[in-house]
Amino acid sequence: MQRRERTRHLIELGGLVQKSGLVELVDDDRATLYGAMLELAAQAGNQDGENPMALWKRRGKRAFDSESEDAQDKASVDTPSGQD
Repeated sequence: MQRRERTRHLIELGGLVQKSGLVELVDDDRATLYGAMLELAAQAGNQDGENPMALWKRRGKRAFDSESEDAQDKASVDTPSGQD
């Protein structure tokens, strides 16, 4: 991975952490954020018949879809229709 691509990737990942609300939830405590992510990784590794990643993926897709729909709705309200 080239340096520029890696930088963009890391910025996007940071944006996801911010978007999830975790930063505010832990009052921007980096140790708490890192610990939470380590716990998630441990849960994903210890599946015990469950598949947490499939659940997380579904939730993430629903959140992205919802945000996309909200943005489209906002754009249609903010865009003049040309009618009075």
